Amino acid sequence: MQNTSRRTFLQTAATAAPFIFLPRLRGAEPWEDNEVIQRHRRAALAVLKPTPAQLDRGLKLHAESLVFDTYGFAPRCAIDGAAMAKLVAENASTIELKDARERMMMTRCVDNAAERAEFEQAWKAAGVTCIFQNAGEEGQAPLRLIKRLANFTYVTDHLKGFLNKAATPADIVAAKKAGQYCLYFTGNGVPLTQQWISVPDELRYLTVFKNLGMRMLHLTYNRRNMIGDGCAEPGNAGLSDFGKTAVKEMNRIGVIPDCAHSGWQTSLESAQVSEKPVVASHSCAADLFKHIRGKPDRVLKAIADTGGLTGIACIPSFLGNPGNASAFLDHIDHVAKVAGVDHVGIGTDVAYQSRHAAAENAKVPRRARSRTAWRYFWPAGSLKPQPQARLSIAWTNWPLFTVGLVQRGYKDDDIRKIIGGNMLRVCRDTLK
Repeated sequence: MQNTSRRTFLQTAATAAPFIFLPRLRGAEPWEDNEVIQRHRRAALAVLKPTPAQLDRGLKLHAESLVFDTYGFAPRCAIDGAAMAKLVAENASTIELKDARERMMMTRCVDNAAERAEFEQAWKAAGVTCIFQNAGEEGQAPLRLIKRLANFTYVTDHLKGFLNKAATPADIVAAKKAGQYCLYFTGNGVPLTQQWISVPDELRYLTVFKNLGMRMLHLTYNRRNMIGDGCAEPGNAGLSDFGKTAVKEMNRIGVIPDCAHSGWQTSLESAQVSEKPVVASHSCAADLFKHIRGKPDRVLKAIADTGGLTGIACIPSFLGNPGNASAFLDHIDHVAKVAGVDHVGIGTDVAYQSRHAAAENAKVPRRARSRTAWRYFWPAGSLKPQPQARLSIAWTNWPLFTVGLVQRGYKDDDIRKIIGGNMLRVCRDTLK
């Protein structure tokens, strides 16, 4: 294949797309021997069936563009199975084991050569410039939120020149120009003291986390909190009086309010109260497929009215049948039609998983199943497994998302907005 011309390869791809590698843009790609990435590519090509011209245009456009995942995860490493087994043998607590597993999955790319190679392959295959990185565990206690933030600060401190921490939108632009990658930090909760001495006291950690690099925060996570109702609460009570103050304080200091996991009324009222862009960073169009994590048209429009956006997630259960790459593009089309092409993005909410993960996980003794975590407040049937559909919208298939938008007839400028430009604009507007 090395000696086959790119044009000939593209022509071949039109008829053999489900069974062959994607065409190369710059000779041999570093991820071509990765069977997991290739399996995902074949699954997406089997769904999309692009012509050679569509592939050519889409792949070029993706490579040239600043690509910004509106909410997601850096590639996940395999754990150190032996180290985890040792912790189990020492009767480590459930929290210790959870923290150790998460730390290994997030940071072993720094000091393990095999995991570093997997990490770099995934980034290069995806062609993503920046991820709005989930860097704060689900919750509102500052000490809980800071653990994940510390992990990704560690990674970006040690992988500078390949993966950088972006503090401003200008840093993201600079990373693209330098051919590098970066993370922009977000967290799954607004940090609160939980002392309730005064409103300013409760909100003072917002500035602390903003100064640590947090640029977007979830208002709620599925459940009801003091800010408002989460998306799984049947009451759908909306934004609290305290929540209105929290949104305004986020506006003041330059942190984006994210209502991705908020109830429909909370999302609507957050947009109505906010003086700067509000986002639903990883969601879906609920009027296209009704799901608690989606947003109905009236909310999509309210978010757009703030200058914000709704990012479509790569979660089959959110998209309806068949839940694959075609359904994913349907949701983008719906938001673009209802709210405008300036107010839609892609927030994958998925990560590439190292090929070594299964072997390392097998080294860890099984433990008794624990109770369902507080944050996993999901109505029955809302997270149905759809493994085949999931393959076609895997994180490393980002270039094919761009190809899919080409197939749907979007202009190049509009595609650039959807795959990155809209999120970059929201970030700039928030920090004004």
